Amino acid sequence: MAKLYFRYGTMNSGKSIEVLRTAHNYEEQGKKVLLFTPSVDDRYGVGTVASRIGMQKKAIIIDDQIDMIKLAETEKPNCIIIDEAQFLNKGQVAQLTEIVDTLGIPVIAYGLRADFMGQLFEGSYHLLSLADKIEEIKTVCWYCDKKAIMNMRCKDGRPVFEGEQIQIGGNESYLPVCRKCYSLKRKESQARS
Repeated sequence: MAKLYFRYGTMNSGKSIEVLRTAHNYEEQGKKVLLFTPSVDDRYGVGTVASRIGMQKKAIIIDDQIDMIKLAETEKPNCIIIDEAQFLNKGQVAQLTEIVDTLGIPVIAYGLRADFMGQLFEGSYHLLSLADKIEEIKTVCWYCDKKAIMNMRCKDGRPVFEGEQIQIGGNESYLPVCRKCYSLKRKESQARS
């Protein structure tokens, strides 16, 4: 029975490595995978899923015009994998549920749960609401040994707590942190202001 999976984690938790590993495992068995990534993520070029350790793979670009249901009907994959699923909109998540429920194709979506201010992304909100199975990909806090659950945005090496929700970046812009360290850094930032 096909399911919609949402696998979330903080920045630097290895989500993209998992995306690439999962796609590879299907393909190594001679199975067809449709790999998608939103157009907004252009760190390694639009339409590329890449990990920080250098692995990468071309993907189908998700934009406002894409009809993932039609692609799934035409291509008949064994699985659909989505990278950076937090950037999906409500309609795109609805397409994924339709693919699972009507076409019987499993969908595995990987992404962030929340932004650097602790607010849910639109795609994450709808995936958390509609996914059949929700799994956390864990990593440790940048500053201590607790589990990281938040993404802290940095500019010039200093934490920032205001700004646009979406700012594409990697280790130069975001750190995985626990709630306690996030709160401490926020208080230090406010004291400097």
